[in-house]
Amino acid sequence: MRRRGGDRDGDSGDSSGAEGSAGAARQQRRRHSWRPWLSTLLLGMLLIYISVPFLVRLFPSVLTKFVYLNFLAFPFFVDFRRPELLVNNTINLHLTTEPGVRVGIWHTVPSSRGAEARGQDQRWYEEALADAHPVIIYLHGNGGTRAARHRVQFLKTMGAADFHILALDYRGYGDSSGHPTESGFTTDVLALYDWAKARSGNSSILFWGHSLGTGIATNAARKLQEERGVQVDAVVLESPYTNIREAAAHIPITKIYRQFPGFGYLILDSLARADMFFRSDENVKVLACPLLILHAEDDSVVPPHLGRKLYETARSAYKDKTKVKFITFPKKLGLGHDYISLNPELPALVK
Repeated sequence: MRRRGGDRDGDSGDSSGAEGSAGAARQQRRRHSWRPWLSTLLLGMLLIYISVPFLVRLFPSVLTKFVYLNFLAFPFFVDFRRPELLVNNTINLHLTTEPGVRVGIWHTVPSSRGAEARGQDQRWYEEALADAHPVIIYLHGNGGTRAARHRVQFLKTMGAADFHILALDYRGYGDSSGHPTESGFTTDVLALYDWAKARSGNSSILFWGHSLGTGIATNAARKLQEERGVQVDAVVLESPYTNIREAAAHIPITKIYRQFPGFGYLILDSLARADMFFRSDENVKVLACPLLILHAEDDSVVPPHLGRKLYETARSAYKDKTKVKFITFPKKLGLGHDYISLNPELPALVK
């Protein structure tokens, strides 16, 4: 009887051991079951990484989406017809720049005229342009609209400093019709310049470009000078680059491809195939109007050395060197790429 009991104990031990082994095997299988999925995911990501440069080369128009970012129409759900919800002394208007293209514009009048501006219509705002206060045609960067936070801050800062500001959404941006192109942007800017010039009397008009808009500003100023023999009164370039190819080689989004074989040929050269150049470094060699370049040392989007390089190119080309200025803002101010307008000294520097 004891032997049979002993046998039962042995059988029980064997059974427990088998169950333990089976449990351990199941756990091991569970631990390894995710490996095929991870391998598939990593392989898919690698294929996407490799294929993107070739797709860009085959379909260069894809690059326009990444450069212009006009589909990112932030802030969303803005009523462009009511700019007063975001900034005082401002009216909304539209301008037809060529057949089939109508662009949206906000006109902010100097704060010193704020009391007069309350309740006034577009005609009053147009007549106000001739009040001898300088007029800024503001050309924003890529992505977003004229209602973006840092652009509204610019309107407030320069309006308080007694500038008129005409903030333009190029074709394809905001509530403007049409599709974005480099030549189309120039057409929009010059149409707005003509509109403002016809109403501003002897008031100074300057182009103020930010980021992508710096290339648009120099394109427009050069075309105005070469084709009409007219100089804009001044050009201000905030966070500029030399040309779009060199900018693309330095912006954060391209960092993962800079060591990719054929990066220059597959991606950078494709910008020209998509008709995107924005050659500020060539444009400034032609300009003769006062030129002010602003760059923050902590700009993480467009490196400050590109702004300095553009300044050195302009200064070498200008006969009157005093017309070219370069101002940097130290890292401790934390202005970055978008918020130079937060610096309270900015209006005085411009004036």
